[in-house]
Amino acid sequence: MQKICLLGATGSIGSSTLDVIAQYPEQFQLMSVAANTNVDRMAEICQRFKPERAVMGSEQARDALAQRCLGLSTEFEWGHEAMESIASDGCDQVMAAIIGFAGLRPTLAAIRAGKRVLLANKESLVTAGRLFMDEVARYNVTLMPIDSEHNAIFQCLPQTDAGVSKRDVSSILLTASGGPFRTFSAKQMASVTPAQACAHPNWSMGQKISVDSASLMNKGLELIEACWLFDVTPADVQVVVHPESIIHSMVSYKDGSVIAQMGNPDMKIPIAYGMTWPARIDTGVEALDFYRLAQLNFEAPDLQRFPNLRLAGDAWYAGGTAMAILNAANEVAVDAFLKEKISFLDIARLNERVLEQSDAKVVNDLETVFIADHEARVLANQLIASEFV
Repeated sequence: MQKICLLGATGSIGSSTLDVIAQYPEQFQLMSVAANTNVDRMAEICQRFKPERAVMGSEQARDALAQRCLGLSTEFEWGHEAMESIASDGCDQVMAAIIGFAGLRPTLAAIRAGKRVLLANKESLVTAGRLFMDEVARYNVTLMPIDSEHNAIFQCLPQTDAGVSKRDVSSILLTASGGPFRTFSAKQMASVTPAQACAHPNWSMGQKISVDSASLMNKGLELIEACWLFDVTPADVQVVVHPESIIHSMVSYKDGSVIAQMGNPDMKIPIAYGMTWPARIDTGVEALDFYRLAQLNFEAPDLQRFPNLRLAGDAWYAGGTAMAILNAANEVAVDAFLKEKISFLDIARLNERVLEQSDAKVVNDLETVFIADHEARVLANQLIASEFV
């Protein structure tokens, strides 16, 4: 029986993880669970799975959840320290699915406690990649990428006793759906609404990641994540727009072979693979019917209409805190767009302005990352107030 700590339980990754746990109650137990403010959904989770500990982002949310779950033996807690505690105590695996920079500390706590980490929080690697991977090596933990693209790359690379190998690899092909505005002109994108940006054509996701997908920032963050996970540079990764989202990513080899991982777009596949690797289990996801696949399309990303992908590569090569600065600026920009304070195209403009006006520093410790994150958020909000109103 594997005891699971689920960080980010009320999001789309959390929901799919719970589906896998519910499908295999003899194999998995929900030991602990964390969310930010969604009391209604957390109450449902606690009443169904009866975890030992449940953590909310605020004291008010914790109290509301405890009131909704009277009679349960679950211990209700709140705050960052409690999230770090459940990630490092009592469980066997930690699903790190908290969206954004907030997921960094509890994910590191899980690594330092030697847990098997199922990484669905790409921002942890984006903001503190070198420190993060150094900790993975220091504590010799199993790190399983859960993003469908990185999970696919993992599956396509040669497997060794020490994990995956890049032996004879020529390049990594990172696929992207292109999002809901793939065929929009810049003029059309200038007036799109948050509702349009959140309507992803293939995946069911939360608002923030949906907007990131629409702006291709999500692919930019995944580019950086792939570089850290597989010890490559952006020059070794080719982003390929694939609207059908059937091929989740590919690996090209020196002999001309290309190995692809394919499947219907359902996050239960990479989640279950991460939870059971090196074994596989039946996820209940419908198998691909190749007779019904009319065609598979591929195209190059348009960096003029979607500059966030270019900015991610620029931040990687700038190094140091540049990636944390870009991530912080983008989180502020997406929030402002969802609140209709700025336009969709302003997201990339704001990201570029913050990068240009910030000095990337060498990252020697987490405090440097947190300072860079804070300063970038302050600058982004100042720019919104002065230049993007």
